[in-house]
Amino acid sequence: MTGASFNPSAEPARRTIMAAAGAAGLAAALTACGSSDDSSGSATDNSGAGSTTQDSNGSGGNSSAGGGGSALAKTTDIPEGGGTIYKDKAVVVTQPTSGTYKAFSTKCPHAGCAVSSIADGAIVCPCHGSEFAIADGSVKKGPATTGLTAADITVSGDRITLA
Repeated sequence: MTGASFNPSAEPARRTIMAAAGAAGLAAALTACGSSDDSSGSATDNSGAGSTTQDSNGSGGNSSAGGGGSALAKTTDIPEGGGTIYKDKAVVVTQPTSGTYKAFSTKCPHAGCAVSSIADGAIVCPCHGSEFAIADGSVKKGPATTGLTAADITVSGDRITLA
């Protein structure tokens, strides 16, 4: 090294570099987990499972059915033994048994990805394969260790309203 000298205080600490690299990797991973494959907003029917994905303005509009919340769907929009995912409201509404409706956040508690389908009585997260029961949002298959967060809905007549 002719003419050059090493100044350790001018070089960033290894720990600083590693922390910055780790933070950048975490940000990229979280961005990937939060992404969605279907941005069309149209209703799609997944084969065999009785599941649909749609924007809530397709059938529910913005009117209120009985005050407080916005109309989300008609009961006929939710298949028995399956459910419908409303991406724009970040909620999934299920009908585990005839006339029983449940709602949950679409955000997977494992890594924050949005659930994307319902198959064989389970709400499925595409990122790491976690599955949640349509009846209560509990974990059926990990890696998630906690269930989906319940969402408040009201069923009045043939209308389902998000509180």
